[in-house]
Amino acid sequence: MLHAIVMAGGSGTRFWPASRAHLPKQLLPLAGDHTLLEDTVARLQGLVPAERTLVVTSERLENVVRQQLPDVPEAGIVGEPCKRDTAPCVALAALLVSRHDPDATMAVMPSDHVIRPEQAFRDAIEQAAAIVDHNPQRLVTFGIPPTYPAESFGYIERGDALAETHGSARGFSVRRFREKPPASVAQEYLDAGTFLWNAGIFVWKAATILEAMRARQPECMSHLDAIVQSWDTPDRRRVFAEEFAAIKGISIDYAVLEHATDVAVLEAPFTWDDLGGWSAVARQRGSDAEGNTIAGKHLGITTTNSVVQASGDHLVVTIGLENILVVHTPDATLVADRSREEAVRQVVTELESRGWNDYL
Repeated sequence: MLHAIVMAGGSGTRFWPASRAHLPKQLLPLAGDHTLLEDTVARLQGLVPAERTLVVTSERLENVVRQQLPDVPEAGIVGEPCKRDTAPCVALAALLVSRHDPDATMAVMPSDHVIRPEQAFRDAIEQAAAIVDHNPQRLVTFGIPPTYPAESFGYIERGDALAETHGSARGFSVRRFREKPPASVAQEYLDAGTFLWNAGIFVWKAATILEAMRARQPECMSHLDAIVQSWDTPDRRRVFAEEFAAIKGISIDYAVLEHATDVAVLEAPFTWDDLGGWSAVARQRGSDAEGNTIAGKHLGITTTNSVVQASGDHLVVTIGLENILVVHTPDATLVADRSREEAVRQVVTELESRGWNDYL
């Protein structure tokens, strides 16, 4: 059966001050009326039932995740005691779903992407699952046709077309994975026409990814096995904390995909945005006649091409400003040149160095 694994443990530091340690970007309504996490799980309706949905988040976020996802069973929300990247997250999920479904197929996805239309996404996941059913050793990922030379995304170089695709999306073998490139290299990728953005969405058999992890990350798997062995015992929380902390963090791309010999990529038939910063919010929410994207109370006088987000009844007034970003929260306000929004991550680093933890 098909199971959905939703990875919801990120921090989203580029959305400070709206995004905080206790409320990271996936738990915020950045692209509409619902949070990104709520939208991710809603996107699965008609594809995977709530009882086969497993959300892996951080321990400190468990309560708010449960509040946002009341239809997901209690056992379907797992809080990691510390951050250890995506490979331990995926392998733990594979072990957990395999306990009750040894032949499980996993659709693994982040919780902070905006994907439309939803039916195209569901159709693509079903297509990937059919490919995996046909060849259980195959690992399937999704690639997004690039529209500009992005430096903030990883890339997938596609190879030959798949002989069998089981659907409308074009499928290819994967020639190699490439890390986030400098601008000149990203332009080369765009010009080549054979590179796709790595969406970080995967479909594979739980048994296959576990076999690969045991071959390449045996120490990690030893700790995860100990965790799952204690899962239904009174020692679960203690063992989880001790064993998970002992794992060396590594991404699933580094741990498995870059070394695997049978990886396929489907060219996504849906639009995709990973919301890498406040300008992405402007893309999703749209802008007014002056090019401004406004959320909250704002009075703008000769203000253009700006993003303003205000909390509650707080009024933000801007005069004679262009291409600026203003984000107001009850305890912190960010004002920045939109062209410098990448530097927002540096704010979090500086706050940590000063010990201003109340603002993290």
